[in-house]
This record gives sequence, C-alpha cells and structure tokens, in this order.
Amino acid sequence: MTKRKKFLGFKGHRFPPKIIEYAVWLYFRFNLSLRDIEDLLAERGITVSHETIRSWVNKFGGHYAKSIRRDRPQVGGKWNLAGVALSIHGKNHWLWRAVDQHGNSLEILVQSRQNTKAAKRFMRKLMKQYGTPRVMIAPSHGLHANHCRAVDK
Repeated sequence: MTKRKKFLGFKGHRFPPKIIEYAVWLYFRFNLSLRDIEDLLAERGITVSHETIRSWVNKFGGHYAKSIRRDRPQVGGKWNLAGVALSIHGKNHWLWRAVDQHGNSLEILVQSRQNTKAAKRFMRKLMKQYGTPRVMIAPSHGLHANHCRAVDK
C-alpha cells in the first residue's frame, strides 16, 4: 500500500483512516468491485456495506488514484509490438499488444478488424499516453508485418 500522505478528510467517519485507506487502495490498485472489497473486509472482521465503500471511493479516490499512477514504474524506451489472431465465438479477432523493455504491458487491444488504420489508431493511443519510444520492435514477417511497417512510417 502507498504511504499515507497528510490528508485530513477522515474526520467524522465511523471507521479509522487505515480501514478507509485500505478499502480505497484495494479498489484502485486491483480494480475490484465494491462487493469484493466488502467481502475482503468481512473476512478481516470489518462489517461495512458496499455503499459505504462507494462513498469512500468517491470522496478519497482521486487522491489515491493519483498517487498510485505517480508511483507506477517508468515506461522503457524500447517497445515490442505484437499481434495475434484469435477466434472469439467463431469470429476472427486480432489482439494487439505493446510491451516495454522491462516486460510491462503498455496496452492491450482486441479488434474485429485487422488493417493499417487499426494499427495506426493503436499506436497513436500508445504514443499519446506514453510518448514516443526510443526504439520500436515490430514483427518483420507474418500476420501483422505490413500493418506494423505502415505505423513506422
């Protein structure tokens, strides 16, 4: 859990700040549902409703989400772009995935179309969020080579 900064918004709440922080941290860190967090707290002997957790997330969530995003590791300068064909309910789809040099997944996208426009949209989204990579490694042959080459241009 991230270190608690000096935040004085806990006055008047029934539960101690540590419990509120833990519930909000679980929500943002692991993307759990409110009812899942309610169950996790119940296992620890803390009876709290999902509505209470929702109000905590609404009140204190921005503070914690910002600190979790800030503490995320920096994105490496070398990206690997890969595409894989999948079949979902009998229809062909394409999974685009970008990974940095440290193995951190930057973005995963499943699309029903495999075309240059989709590849360019995926890369624009990546570059808008993380900036331009120092090096981008794309497949040199196979299913997505032409689309990745079009993105490089």
